[in-house]
Amino acid sequence: MFAVNEPSPQIAPDMVALLRQAEPARIGHFRHVGFMDPGARSLLSGHRIAGTAVTVRCFGPDTAIVHYALGKLRPGDVLVIDRAGDTRHAACGGGVAFAARAAGCVGIIIDGMATDIDELREYGLPVWARGLSTVTGKRLFLHGEFGTPVSCGGVAVTAGDAILANENGVLVMQPADIKQAAERAIGMQQAEKVSLARVAKGERLPDINGTNARIAEILEQQRR
Repeated sequence: MFAVNEPSPQIAPDMVALLRQAEPARIGHFRHVGFMDPGARSLLSGHRIAGTAVTVRCFGPDTAIVHYALGKLRPGDVLVIDRAGDTRHAACGGGVAFAARAAGCVGIIIDGMATDIDELREYGLPVWARGLSTVTGKRLFLHGEFGTPVSCGGVAVTAGDAILANENGVLVMQPADIKQAAERAIGMQQAEKVSLARVAKGERLPDINGTNARIAEILEQQRR
């Protein structure tokens, strides 16, 4: 059985550009939800992507719906693949990555396996996956979902959600949350540069960030 929806509207380019300036781990200092588990890891180094989630759920060895998605991808999309628990069959290899890149996709995130790591490196499309497999998916045309709510890395993903990812991990959020989260993270990134410059000149970080002062207060309270 197949369930197919139309792609959700894309996030405004200026919001995507703003989000891409933020480091996922910086947002992790103040946000507690939307982070995929560490099993969904980057297979290529040196990439940070942001874009609009296009969702797919494929079951077992049948990856026909992934190929269907390749015909729906738009520049700036991130293909998010829910494998429905399968950890044996690769849902993405060199051919899928090449076609996705040609469509303007900025990255692929799989809650399962990928393959053809040499080709993935050659084509340069960032892929996040739980690992690599030599057992590839097949176009069996039995089951698949496109544009439906999915689960990836322990996080619910809705088509049209914002995706921010780098080697540290993957973050999912609603588009309405981008501005506040990204601007706060970017501000923290800039502030850290100032703090590290002070450390380079001889100051101690716990003096700068208030850790020593706060612990001194606690110790004083304990002595009373």
